[in-house]
This record gives sequence, C-alpha cells and structure tokens, in this order.
Amino acid sequence: MSFLPRTTIARGGKALYGAPLGVLMLDARFPRIPGDLGNGTTWPFPVLYRVVRGASPEKVVLQGARGLLPDFIMAAQDLVGLGAEAITTNCGFLALFQQELAAAVGVPVATSSLMQVPWVQATLPPGKRVGLVTVSGSTLTPQHLAAAGVPLDTPLAGTENGREFFRVLIKAESDDMDLALAEQDVVGAGQALVAQHPEIGAIVLECTNMPPYAAALQAAVGLPVYDIYSMLTWFHAGLRPRSFA
Repeated sequence: MSFLPRTTIARGGKALYGAPLGVLMLDARFPRIPGDLGNGTTWPFPVLYRVVRGASPEKVVLQGARGLLPDFIMAAQDLVGLGAEAITTNCGFLALFQQELAAAVGVPVATSSLMQVPWVQATLPPGKRVGLVTVSGSTLTPQHLAAAGVPLDTPLAGTENGREFFRVLIKAESDDMDLALAEQDVVGAGQALVAQHPEIGAIVLECTNMPPYAAALQAAVGLPVYDIYSMLTWFHAGLRPRSFA
C-alpha cells in the first residue's frame, strides 16, 4: 500500500514550509515566558521569527519607532521570502506601520493586538465599551489608536507606575524579571481602569508580553480579556482552516 498523496507533484517556491505566520521581533533580552508572543511554546502551530536589530522596546514604545520603518519592511519581506504567508509583530505600538507593511509585503498583516478592539466592541451590550491595558499609557497616542481602528476616546491604563513590568521591558534595567511583580503590575492597571470606568465590559491587552497574566486579570475584574494570543490564533485559523473531511 502506498502512503504517498494522490498526486506525487510537490509544489515548491519557498525556503521553509509549515509555518505560515511570520513574527517581527523587537531587539530585546528580557525573559519571554510561555504565553509571551516571543516564546515558541506559546503557539499550537509553528511560527517564523525575525529580530529587527536596533528596534529596542524603548525606541518603539517611547520614541514612536522613528526611522525604523525601512528596517521592519526589510525584515517582513525576508520572512515572506522564507515562506511566511502573513505577518505580525511583537509590539502593539507597531500599529503605526500597519498600512506601510501591508503595502510592502503583499500578504495579510496584523501588527497589533489593538486591532481587536472593534471586534470586541461589537460583542458588548449597549452601554458597555472596551478598555485597554498597555505597557505605556503616556505614549500610546491617538495616532496609534487610529492606525488600529480604535476609537480615540477609548479608556486605557498603563503599567508605567508599576514596580517591574515597565522597568524591565521598556527601560531594560534588567535581563531578569520578577514574574509575580509583573503580574501585579498588569492586574493592578486593569483593576484601576475598571474602577475608574465602570462602563467597561471587556479589556484588550496591547502588549504582546501580557498574555501570561491575562487569566489573573480576568479573574480579578470578572470581565473578558483579549490579547495577542486570542488575535493570532484567529489570524492563523484563516491561514490553515481546520479540515472537517
């Protein structure tokens, strides 16, 4: 009995196969634990990674990613050349590059978890709205929100005043991170946001390093929480739909 497919012609044209999602990574050295976009074990499917050298979290989050667009375009094109059929990034602040990246690579691009906000809003009952938890509320500008299709009056809270998350991820004051403190920073930001805006009916996490803490936040506030994991599992499902044959 032959175990070959019905056709024996295998289609080529790529360098790598079986990993249709390409991820543009910032140049950083903090730990990426399971649940983080940058940890390969997070995903139930293989992904392709490409680090954009010189694109530090500080440059992207605090300095508006100025001057980095050509580097991200080149890295995205490299991923597509390797075999990626769609592109994402590991920083929600890269929503600023959504249109330019999509135009440059010619495949679907989802730069930011923020792009989920209109979808989540559509699920909520009247009088409820989406709230955002971001790594840096002070530098998440109307330009970032508009690029992702987020209403400019969307309430948000950042982790700048926490003890660990912002300090390690953005200021790069350590390669190591106290995970318990990081979780407290994310959960605390979400609790403060809901306390200030009781009309919030769901939360979207901007930062791709926050999914490890999403369950704790959901338990603390009792509301649905969406993040880059929820978005990319949906995104990938379109690239490789499940066969029910």
